[in-house]
Amino acid sequence: MPYIAKLIQLCNQVGCICSVDESLKKHTTFKVGGSCKLFIEVSSADAVCEIVSFCNKNHVKYAILGNGSNVIVPDDGFDGVILHFGKNFSKIEMLSNGELRAYSGASLQNVCNRALEENLTGLEFAYGIPGSIGGALLMNAGAYGGEMVDVVTSAEYVTPDGVLKSISVEDMQLSYRHSIFCDLQGCVITSVTIKCSHGDYATIKSKMCELIKARSEKQPLEYPSAGSTFKRPVGNYASKLIDECGLRGFSYGDAQISEKHCGFVINKGNATCNDILKLTDEVISIVREKTGYTLELEPKILK
Repeated sequence: MPYIAKLIQLCNQVGCICSVDESLKKHTTFKVGGSCKLFIEVSSADAVCEIVSFCNKNHVKYAILGNGSNVIVPDDGFDGVILHFGKNFSKIEMLSNGELRAYSGASLQNVCNRALEENLTGLEFAYGIPGSIGGALLMNAGAYGGEMVDVVTSAEYVTPDGVLKSISVEDMQLSYRHSIFCDLQGCVITSVTIKCSHGDYATIKSKMCELIKARSEKQPLEYPSAGSTFKRPVGNYASKLIDECGLRGFSYGDAQISEKHCGFVINKGNATCNDILKLTDEVISIVREKTGYTLELEPKILK
């Protein structure tokens, strides 16, 4: 493709490492999917501005990948550019008054650990969620009674024309697994600012250990997955509905409804994206027919 050479040159100019035809299977927690045209390791907010502006001016499709924990990549891959927010864009900075700023590639676990080091409480719910801070804000990630909306104060993001802007939590429209960024097509979150309260180190640590223990006991962490596979329907729970329909352990190819937790689809070894989507479509159909509830996928399908 003609844009590849120009984009590689731009990446070199702004200090980003990139690779052609990179397999996305190794960059997602589900371990499925094909390759992308160009895989870019993001190095700075300025670099994001330049790359996003180039892509939009040249009609190049692009998508964002953090820890790859809430995404399903098609078997034929992604016909465009991936901006990967990884270790090169994962700095966590302490600000004043119990605030910290995390760049989008920072894992939630590292952000929680940094809060613990500073004796800050409020983020315990997020400990063990397998994602990056940017992805967590995008989907207003939550668990065990807490959500990102409870702790976020502001964020910075890049617009499709390559301008870096700031947004306050009041304007983010955060709700269950949704933020304004889900609707702002082409915008890219670059950093998130979080406000915590001062607490007791031992108490915070104890809560984090309690929650990670609960996760390991209740969730199939020993298998690749995209995390919780179905959104919670109003008035019920996806895992409960799936179990009531007799679908615990139901499988298609190497994709399976976890026997440990029915809200998770797992990769038993060599599952494909097609296996996963065939399975989830069947589950959604059966649950709708038997209960009247229509389940929705929580992970995003990379298109």
